[in-house]
Amino acid sequence: MQSNKNDALKTILQFIALFVAVLAATMLIMRFVISKDVVQGPSMEPGLESGDRLISLRLKKPKRNDIVVLYAPESDNPKPGELYIKRVIGMPGDTVSSKNDQLYVNGKKVNQNYLDQSFIKKELDEAAASQGVNASNLKFTGDFTLKTLASTHRATVPAGEYFVMGDNRYVSHDGRAFGFIPKSEIQSVVGLRYWPLSKFKIY
Repeated sequence: MQSNKNDALKTILQFIALFVAVLAATMLIMRFVISKDVVQGPSMEPGLESGDRLISLRLKKPKRNDIVVLYAPESDNPKPGELYIKRVIGMPGDTVSSKNDQLYVNGKKVNQNYLDQSFIKKELDEAAASQGVNASNLKFTGDFTLKTLASTHRATVPAGEYFVMGDNRYVSHDGRAFGFIPKSEIQSVVGLRYWPLSKFKIY
């Protein structure tokens, strides 16, 4: 009888140890490897909308066109731990400009297939109606070069830094306002959207 009790106690202790080990491993993975993030605000519409839930990778190096989660710049007087979600447009050493709603990187036209043309038309039509102007007089992405932006004021993206923008260019608060983002301020690179299930997507 005593042997059976000892075996049962040993099994319980092994189960507890396994549970603690799994819990610790999960916490370490969530702290250093992946991040679960929730989209807030309209700056990445229509591709990402408020309430969308994401898994992002902390150790992945950002590439052009990646969607990244970054710490809000100090110049924005953020709340502790506040995060932004944007798209990487300019890599270190790049030039970036926009003219007549055409984006250029290193002097070459960029195919922005992540932008939704019907969404752009709707946004501009609504903005024009609210301002009492013709939609043809508005631009989804205002004309700029890195050198003419007050937030950047240099021709190229510095080494170790990135230039980011939101997909909803007309309303996005992004690198055009707060400048370049150091690699150290990018928390993670978005890997997938898992919620809502109807919009599941791997990036």
